[in-house]
Amino acid sequence: MRSSSYFALPARALLVLALMAVAVPTAHAADTPAPTLAAKPYMGWTSWSMQSSKYPGLNPDGDYSYLTEANVLKQTDAMAAKLKTYGYEYVNIDAGWWMDKTWKSGFDQYGRQKPDPVRFPSGMKAVADRIHAKGLKAGIYLPAGLEKAAYGDGKTPVWNADGCTTADVVYGDLRTTNGWDSAYKLDFSKPCTAKYIDSQAQLIADWGYDFLKLDGVGPGSGKSGDQYDNVADVAAWNKAIAATGRPIHLELSWSLDIGHAADWKKYSQGWRIDTDVECYCNTLVSWENSVDDRWDDTPAWTRHAGPGGWNDLDSLDVGNGAMDGLTKAERQSYATLWAIAKSPLYTGDDLTRLDSYGLSLLTNREVIALDQGPNPPAHPVTPSDPQQVWAAKNPDGTYTVALFNLADAPAAVSADWSTLGFTGNAAVRDLWNHENLGTFKNKVTQALPAHGSRLFTVTPRGTALALTGYEAESSTNTLGGNASVADCSACSHGKKVGNLYLGGTLTFRDVVVAKAGTYQIKVSYISGDARSVDVSANGGGATRHKLPSTGDWGTVASVYVPVTLKAGTNTITFDSGTGYAPDIDRIDVPKS
Repeated sequence: MRSSSYFALPARALLVLALMAVAVPTAHAADTPAPTLAAKPYMGWTSWSMQSSKYPGLNPDGDYSYLTEANVLKQTDAMAAKLKTYGYEYVNIDAGWWMDKTWKSGFDQYGRQKPDPVRFPSGMKAVADRIHAKGLKAGIYLPAGLEKAAYGDGKTPVWNADGCTTADVVYGDLRTTNGWDSAYKLDFSKPCTAKYIDSQAQLIADWGYDFLKLDGVGPGSGKSGDQYDNVADVAAWNKAIAATGRPIHLELSWSLDIGHAADWKKYSQGWRIDTDVECYCNTLVSWENSVDDRWDDTPAWTRHAGPGGWNDLDSLDVGNGAMDGLTKAERQSYATLWAIAKSPLYTGDDLTRLDSYGLSLLTNREVIALDQGPNPPAHPVTPSDPQQVWAAKNPDGTYTVALFNLADAPAAVSADWSTLGFTGNAAVRDLWNHENLGTFKNKVTQALPAHGSRLFTVTPRGTALALTGYEAESSTNTLGGNASVADCSACSHGKKVGNLYLGGTLTFRDVVVAKAGTYQIKVSYISGDARSVDVSANGGGATRHKLPSTGDWGTVASVYVPVTLKAGTNTITFDSGTGYAPDIDRIDVPKS
């Protein structure tokens, strides 16, 4: 689905609008009932990618004109024929269904969005009925707030709420809200306001919709502050949907504030963690704008995903070849990250003309099983450098392991078994190619093209790895520059070393190993944003690594960095250089 969906628009459309308007996730306790919605990440199709693209022929009647009843039903038929058997079920109608082709809105007598008669001549209920007739589920879209054009000088009555008008549901100063300021902010201190949300929820329930994308939600969507805080809106939608008696999946968009993750989890079934994946160009997407952002932005959210609510990475446009705007390697990496992150798998491609390679990506049962199965989402076990390894330990004792080369040139990528917690042999299965590759000792290395990937299931045959821990705050260590010891309730022993900036250093002393070699050092750290640090041993040359955000300054995550040590006693130094480095909790060094 789309982040700035409705409102990532050209200046002309924006003028119209202005005038009118890494820690591993915790599993649910065994005695917790399974959620009725979003027990697994949802799968389906969304209209926004093709609506927003300038690919020749997609929008012949003007920008965003692709969205029509006829086109939605063509995609419905194609999904039923090609993808339904693999688990794809939602057909989601995105922004514009209540707008004409000049982007002028239509509303009913109660200030609720009304389908445009040209785009949807049969009406929204008839479209949902057609989708259901194919054994699929229907999704619809609304922006947060009261759309400006629905206000009607404050005199528009609210459905099923005697005496309530639109003046009674918004702030008196008509402050705006959502990611495009296209709506007036709802004031939930007024008793009529919840009734307006109730009226919208009842309408889409009566039409038979099973899914609602609520877009422009803040904090997020590029906005912050009280004016753009829509937590109360989301809570009201949650309550209103429940009151309809119809199970409706509530998905929030876009770039949601991770500081409110608890609210998004409490009131919805999914939340877009990033901006739009579409490029708003002559293809659906491009690697740089903004598929590749997800490798940086996903790790902080990983621990928040689980049954009942999932991290939404946006549309998966890998099925249409040249129209997607990606190489084959990029398409596979894109699909790999979505699957191992357990993102909803919904494509914005033209399902009527999937190419054979795209169809193979969208219908690979082993990869879909990672996304839909009981295994946790993967997280980076190496830093956010151009060559990355992501992994997750599965309930059956195997590991999901993904290798990524995010560089613009070919490179080899290795997954060292010590970063998974064992040493020795392991069996490796290639999931994309359905092939058992055999037994590998201590690691697997693959030569990957630019932006390429491999996806494996690794079954350990070796022994558990023994580690020696070293606390950052130990009195035997040396601090330089502004570095200092601070309290940290989430850290081991309740302490960390912080203030590693502008030359701040932390040197671990008396790090002992029996044998010389390159060791994968486990670094436990805290960082509210992605930060880089120079790592060196025994005064030698340093290697700079970017460590992913842990989501906030109260959560510990870990990655592994290679460090070459000598037999006996060593020093390991973390240096902020000219920037700001993460806070360090501890390191763990393999004993062999």
